[in-house]
Amino acid sequence: MLGRRIMHRVGQETPQQPEVVDLLRQSDAFSVALYPPESNHLLDLASLLAPRVRFFVARLDEKAVGCGALVLRPDGLAELKRMFVDPSTRGSGIGRSILDAIETAARLEQVRLLQLETGIHNHAALALYRRAGYSERGPFGSYRPDPLSVFMEKPLHLA
Repeated sequence: MLGRRIMHRVGQETPQQPEVVDLLRQSDAFSVALYPPESNHLLDLASLLAPRVRFFVARLDEKAVGCGALVLRPDGLAELKRMFVDPSTRGSGIGRSILDAIETAARLEQVRLLQLETGIHNHAALALYRRAGYSERGPFGSYRPDPLSVFMEKPLHLA
C-alpha cells in the first residue's frame, strides 16, 4: 500500500462506534509498545465525547481505517489528538486527509494555532506533520518536558 493513493473519505463522526473503538485500541497498543505510561498522553473515549472535541474518521469502502481529533480551547488554540491510521493502509494518503479535515474544521472554529504532541519514535507521524508545515516547539498546556515527546505547532490562516 505504501505510496499508493486510495479512494477514501473523511468525515466528522462519533468515536463511540465499535470499529472506531477498535482503532483507538490499536492506537493505544501502538503507543504502549513504544513509550512508558508517563510518556503516553492519550485521550480516552469519554474525553473524545466532550463538547469541545471534533472527532474525524477516515473510511475506505465504509470500513474505518483512520481517525483523529481536534480539541478546541477557548483561547483560539486547539490540539490535535488521537491521530491513527490502520497499519494496512498507511502510506496511502489517509493520514494527510485526516489532518487536512482537522485543519479545515479548526479554521471554521476560528483556531489560530494548532498544536500537537507525538513521540520521538513515531517517525511516520513526524514526517507527516513536518511536510504539512508543523514546526517544533517546547511543551504547551499541561505537558512537561519529556525526552520521548516532540511538541509541534502550526499557525492557521483564517479566511
